[in-house]
Amino acid sequence: MLLLPGYTGSKDEFIPLLAPFLRERYRVVAVDGRGQDGTTGPASEDAYRQEALAEDVIAQAEALGTEVHLLGHSMGGHVARAAALADHRPFLSLTLLSSGPGRVGQARRLQLELLLGALESMTMQEVWDTMQKLRPAAREDAEYLRRRWLRTNPTQLRVAGAQLLSEPDRTTDLLAVPLPKHVIHGDADDTWETADLRDMAHRLNARHTVVADAQHSPNLQQPASTAAALTSYWNALPPVPRRSPELRHSVPRR
Repeated sequence: MLLLPGYTGSKDEFIPLLAPFLRERYRVVAVDGRGQDGTTGPASEDAYRQEALAEDVIAQAEALGTEVHLLGHSMGGHVARAAALADHRPFLSLTLLSSGPGRVGQARRLQLELLLGALESMTMQEVWDTMQKLRPAAREDAEYLRRRWLRTNPTQLRVAGAQLLSEPDRTTDLLAVPLPKHVIHGDADDTWETADLRDMAHRLNARHTVVADAQHSPNLQQPASTAAALTSYWNALPPVPRRSPELRHSVPRR
């Protein structure tokens, strides 16, 4: 599986899922996108366009040397969707984890607008300090989250944040992509309306899983039930013959 994190997240947020995945004998690769945590990104805004991030995902899948189940969390789901729309061939399935059909819900839009405004005039440390006054992180996580925030490229935050505020509903386009699809989210998601997530799953003819007692990150809040739902879905898919090396397509490089 190839796992893509959300807007301010990182690959580490998938750690609680790794043990159950490995017990099911899945090879797991979780990545930081450009400018996220451990992946240093350039200053150019063009580098963070959704199309460029999708090209990265296709290249990563090709580098793994086999077909992969693709999963994206939140903004990572939009990037995964863009990759599948650009070229579905490297993928066995697409899972959208807490990732809605278009721009984020109204409450989250206000938070994003405030964040993007702050990034125009404040340093990353100043923005962090302000966020902690408004909504402090749990004490045991605070230092880790602070370091991760300071390693994030602010250009990535600005470009991806603007994308989340304007993302169109691409459900109809995605329906035409010949991949099995899974929509999974918490029963109290606070980034998209759960009704919109349910409607998207219906329009995609996708499996729809609601994780009880979870908000926007079921992978962290309810990892056992989230992992069980994901592996149950993947295990139930029909086997697909491996492509021979000579049939693998090459991904155009920028």
